[in-house]
Amino acid sequence: MQSVERLEAEASEVVADVGAILAERELTVAVAESLTGGKIANQCAAAKGSGDWFAGGVVAYHSDAKHRVLGVPEGPVISREAVVSMVEGVTSLFGTDAGVSASGAGGPDQQEGQAPGTTWLAAGVSGTIETELHHFSGEPLEILAQTELHALRLLRSVLKKHTTGTRN
Repeated sequence: MQSVERLEAEASEVVADVGAILAERELTVAVAESLTGGKIANQCAAAKGSGDWFAGGVVAYHSDAKHRVLGVPEGPVISREAVVSMVEGVTSLFGTDAGVSASGAGGPDQQEGQAPGTTWLAAGVSGTIETELHHFSGEPLEILAQTELHALRLLRSVLKKHTTGTRN
């Protein structure tokens, strides 16, 4: 496994691609995070030109915050349904074209019966949302860094697939 520093450096490279796509297509993005605690938003905010395309983010760490702020239905928050609702909620809240979300068990203990490293991701643009389920390994900081990188990769993939030739 790569070091936390290397994973975060790679995430920085991916978010540069994300920013270029968003800027080129004049789109905006918002972030909804749970286990990553703001790491994805931090990557977006640090990227070149982010003031033009990064609207903001919500760190909804506690389950009740996900339900109240992002409209996640009652029930498990480490689920496909939860991360889809998080993307829908944050894009609506910020009025953005795109969104990305992450929820999971960062460890060291299980959560909702899910093993540490169990992570759901979602990314969407203009109403099209894709999800991924991962089972990362390592210490909590390693799990968070892997989640951050894979969430940004998913966002980049969704943007490339669903925004070709479109402009706001």
